[in-house]
Amino acid sequence: MGENTDTKVRAKVWLRPEQIDALRSACYDTGADYLQQRNEAIIALMYDTGVRVGELVALDVEHLRDGNTALYMPTGIQKDYPTDSSPPPATLNLASDVSRLLSSYLTNRWKDAEALFPSRSSDRITTEGVRNALRKIAVQADVRPYLLDGSRGEPTDVTPHALRHSVAFRMMNAEDGNELYDVRNRLRHRSITTTEQVYDHILRR
Repeated sequence: MGENTDTKVRAKVWLRPEQIDALRSACYDTGADYLQQRNEAIIALMYDTGVRVGELVALDVEHLRDGNTALYMPTGIQKDYPTDSSPPPATLNLASDVSRLLSSYLTNRWKDAEALFPSRSSDRITTEGVRNALRKIAVQADVRPYLLDGSRGEPTDVTPHALRHSVAFRMMNAEDGNELYDVRNRLRHRSITTTEQVYDHILRR
């Protein structure tokens, strides 16, 4: 792969675990009170599972399984592979703190909707709604992400896809030593080559 192509596919923005913690805390200093726990649940779920924002907004409450300890991802809401095939259904086990947060959120949420994450004005939040909420929270927390060239970005550079990239950073830098195949399975890449091309530069930094 040539240098230019490699740069295009590489993850360009990601966060460290302590920055995710800062985002989650800042949810309670940003926006309407009744949206704050929803926003933390969005960030926590995306950072735990690596779901894409388009997948996140398509999730329904029924996609949470086994007492909110697992997330079922049917083929219909997953982003298609860059081939003629579609991804198989996937079940992603959730971290215990994320499971507890989701249970509390569902118990206390202000709107009883089929969608897992409704918005203020609709029964289902949009991708732009997620991006806008995350941007405001990142500004409030003054979280400056890490960039491809080694510099630090601005809070406005924090996007939903940056959270997905951050999953790979967390997993590959964890003390229990996840393998590249673990990252591939969590992010549901069709090929290990994709995982390697996108994330080789942020592994064990």
